[in-house]
Amino acid sequence: MKTNQKQAGETSLFRGGQKRGRSLKIGGAVDAIALFIATGFGFGFIPFGPGTCGSLVGLLIAYGLISVFSLDVILLQNSLIIVSVVLIVLGIWSGTRAEKIFEQKDAGQIVIDEVCGQVISFIFIAPYLLRTGPQWRWWMIAGFVLFRVFDIFKPYPLKDLQHFAGGLGVMMDDVIAGIYAAVILSVALLFATS
Repeated sequence: MKTNQKQAGETSLFRGGQKRGRSLKIGGAVDAIALFIATGFGFGFIPFGPGTCGSLVGLLIAYGLISVFSLDVILLQNSLIIVSVVLIVLGIWSGTRAEKIFEQKDAGQIVIDEVCGQVISFIFIAPYLLRTGPQWRWWMIAGFVLFRVFDIFKPYPLKDLQHFAGGLGVMMDDVIAGIYAAVILSVALLFATS
């Protein structure tokens, strides 16, 4: 009887599809930090569209970097790359721990991969900023949409990358989806600004 009540309580706390982690076994402060990072600072707990919410967090990070460093193309380019690498490393670490916390492979609440992939989708935008002028914000929307399309439809080899163990499996498909989006966005910008 207690098992059914516990499952019902967990289900109401973590609404969503079958991929949602149904348990939450935090083993201390390190697990709590990993969970905070893996859930995109808590946005992964939003019961509807957690991947899109994670992408919005990545969009806000990229927007902040572009707003601050838009006048220095090299500094902007380097900051986007450094933030992306840091997010990959943190994502692999926190994703591995979060899978154990949720007792679910790549649980729906884990959105650090979307945060990271979305930031990556803008790594090639820096050289075009001065040419786009104030319209660069529209290109951010295009980058957001491109990343979401690649993340949702997972063209080859993205689906295969999810089979890696732990945080590597969590992160790699979205890292590559971000690279796909970055390439398409930079080609579109090249044609639009020439």
